[in-house]
Amino acid sequence: QVQLVESGGGLVQPGGSLRLSCAASGFTFSSHAMTWYRQAPGNEREYVAFVGSTGGTNYADSVKGRFIISRDNVRNMVYLQMNSLKPEDTAVYYCKVNGFSAWGQGTLVTVSS
Repeated sequence: QVQLVESGGGLVQPGGSLRLSCAASGFTFSSHAMTWYRQAPGNEREYVAFVGSTGGTNYADSVKGRFIISRDNVRNMVYLQMNSLKPEDTAVYYCKVNGFSAWGQGTLVTVSS
């Protein structure tokens, strides 16, 4: 059974940084791409960043140059380093494994002064 547990969210001032983590289990982690999504209040869930099984990455234009996605295939973890945060980055952040329908509970990021 696929399980995804996100953590690391919180309240941060504009310009600050946060590092999100996602612990994955229930599948062969090293064989699957992983993706971060986010959902702001009143908005649909949107794509943030992708990391392939061999480490290739892709980013939404809105976060390119500010966010860095990475993975640890030994610990079955995926990370999202978020820098230069803006109020519009406020959202619940979710990780997802490509090829499965399961979602975690998400972790809330609030960017506000």
